[in-house]
Amino acid sequence: MKKLAGTAAKPLTSRQLAALIGVSQSAVSRAFTPGSSIAPDLRARILSGARNYGYQPNAIASMLTTRRTNIVGIVVSDMQNPFYPTLIERLTQGLQRAGLQSLLFNISPGSSVEDQLVALRTYNVDAVVVISATVLNAKTLAWATEGRKAVLLNRLGSDDITSICCDNTDGARMIVDHLFAVGHRRIGYVAGLTKTAIGMLRYSAFSARLAELGMRLVGTASSESYSYDAGWRGALDLLPQAPDAIVFASDILALGGLDALQRVGAAGIGATGFDDIPMAAWPGYSLTTYRQPIAAIVERTVELLRRPDLGPAQLFTLKGELIIRESSQVGGMAPA
Repeated sequence: MKKLAGTAAKPLTSRQLAALIGVSQSAVSRAFTPGSSIAPDLRARILSGARNYGYQPNAIASMLTTRRTNIVGIVVSDMQNPFYPTLIERLTQGLQRAGLQSLLFNISPGSSVEDQLVALRTYNVDAVVVISATVLNAKTLAWATEGRKAVLLNRLGSDDITSICCDNTDGARMIVDHLFAVGHRRIGYVAGLTKTAIGMLRYSAFSARLAELGMRLVGTASSESYSYDAGWRGALDLLPQAPDAIVFASDILALGGLDALQRVGAAGIGATGFDDIPMAAWPGYSLTTYRQPIAAIVERTVELLRRPDLGPAQLFTLKGELIIRESSQVGGMAPA
């Protein structure tokens, strides 16, 4: 590996590398910035020169020069729901491809939100993504995102912050239409968090479509949680109402409900979920569900965060896809 004479004790600067290989300093900077405008052959030449001379870009120096950290703070409060780890994994990968790094804030129920979010200012993040942070009220959201680009994912209810979510109304109506088409008429509903905007929107669209089709809502249940245990309890609570199908507000609720029905010998009841987490496709569940458009949500989020300015707050509603599997058929899953 070649080294610049007299610089053994100091790392090579971008200006020195540019002089050595005969390009501009801005070209060196663009070569190490994902998504920047630079000819492929020029980027390859610069990266080859960097390897030969042992050059490494200095992120701290870049932050001082541009006054940007390229760090996105991600705030999440429902990690027990498997949908969110999947979304976060895809989101962080998308951000990395765009040259942005992530700092995760996991707000657990009952914790001091303000204490945990102080780090947003301590680390000087450039942007904030809030993912279904049900513990954050409008005032706390405004404080946490003040002076930064901010995007809400899978959350409604703020007029000041841009939101991106799936089309919950479309999803709920498609589920009901499918149940009607395969012959179900007596429907139970297991909710998650009933007082959130997303929870209320899904239930409102679901119940309205039932009424339009002349189907009967035989009962509802909720433990105010999107969890396996809540789904188990909800399914058993609805059994006395004799539903022929149960609509669960999320997949993790549905998995708990299906196992509970199997345990008590009521596996013939149909079931649907919402999200399409990987476990929904497992043969033991084969869950009919509404697939959230994670790729489109991530793509839109990254595109917005790369803008110099988000502009006025907007609501982006992205359509998902109904995934039909065995659980929703008349007779439901066959006993194991």
